[in-house]
Amino acid sequence: MIVSVHEAKTHLSRLLTRVAAGEEVIIHRHGRPAARLVSCEPEPVERQGGADRGRFSVPEDFDDEMSEVTRIFRS
Repeated sequence: MIVSVHEAKTHLSRLLTRVAAGEEVIIHRHGRPAARLVSCEPEPVERQGGADRGRFSVPEDFDDEMSEVTRIFRS
């Protein structure tokens, strides 16, 4: 949908409703595109820790020093 600056100012609420429904609105000034109204991405949902609790176990030697063999391969 293409509207003039005057139309956009007069009917902003109506335009925002259309944008929220997925439509894109181009605002023209003096016959040229000046701005585009598009829907914002939803805010990311904050992740909750512990979702994988019980799905795997950490080996006892997880934080032990690396063995000599491992050091050689990582060099």
